Amino acid sequence: MQTDEEREVVTRLVAGDDAAYAAVFRMWYAPLVRFVEALLRQRDEAEEVVQEVMLELWHHREALDPERPVQAWLFRSARNRALNVVRHRRVRERSAPHLTAMAGEAAPSDEALVEGELAATVHEALAELPPRCREVFELSRTHGLRNAEIAARLGVSVKAVEAHIGRALRTMRERLRPWLPPGRQL
Repeated sequence: MQTDEEREVVTRLVAGDDAAYAAVFRMWYAPLVRFVEALLRQRDEAEEVVQEVMLELWHHREALDPERPVQAWLFRSARNRALNVVRHRRVRERSAPHLTAMAGEAAPSDEALVEGELAATVHEALAELPPRCREVFELSRTHGLRNAEIAARLGVSVKAVEAHIGRALRTMRERLRPWLPPGRQL
């Protein structure tokens, strides 16, 4: 349950009041860092995630509902970003041995050739995508936008964005399968 004071702070935040934003920041920064640090086990990464969430709060303040507690939005956003960091770590950990082995096997000229072939394959796979699908995928993967941001920018639903990304990933998996070690997936 939200108090009248909390509701008033969120209303001022939605209107762009810097003092309201500062109050929310002071109130929730430390608890969010503790929460994210429990998930990531690294203080510096936790602080970085929370700073990104707080910046996102300011950028999306007009979409907040003063009737809903802002802390719920903050903790959900922090959790989602922390899980993205965990997923990214796992991808790096899974690919590190394979990349190290490939680097040890290839001569410098072979490495350049392999890199060029891989880059060409990625470029071809992207070119095969329908224009809207390619645009959504590039906004997501190249520009780092979240699905909701892409949906707002392109005037489509979040579900449509998810469908485009899913289609792009299936195409990329299929085209890049020869480049992956046996049993590995993107």
